[in-house]
Amino acid sequence: MGLLSSSSSGNQPQPKEDSMQRKGDPTQLTIIAVGTSITGDLASEGIVKIEGRIEGTVRASSQVLIAKGGLVAGDIHTREAVVGGEVKGSVHADERVEIQSTASVEGDIVTTKIQIAEGGRVSGALKMIEGGKSGGKEVSSKTTIQ
Repeated sequence: MGLLSSSSSGNQPQPKEDSMQRKGDPTQLTIIAVGTSITGDLASEGIVKIEGRIEGTVRASSQVLIAKGGLVAGDIHTREAVVGGEVKGSVHADERVEIQSTASVEGDIVTTKIQIAEGGRVSGALKMIEGGKSGGKEVSSKTTIQ
């Protein structure tokens, strides 16, 4: 499907409404590739996959994926976080956090559900909450995992 279509009122191309950028699409994928380094905050309405390096806060309304070899030096705010690389900052996930066997997190984790694979490392406090980001009730606080 093309981005432009012809208009009956002239030969000027007009943007097609259904092919414009989909605002708020939770399936949009942003990839920070291997060899890419970003300094500054990153915000996305969809999914962010980090294979490179980011120094700054990462916000994604759907999911943040940090691949093996990826690094985030800053806080993460999302619905779901899957960490296979390295995080030097806190992880705030409304629904769940998955720490894979190759992962290292140096910071606090706040979430409703967590899965830590054998070999995955977390150095920080774990705060389990109920109800996600809106008025979540704290269940367990300051559980340090090392």
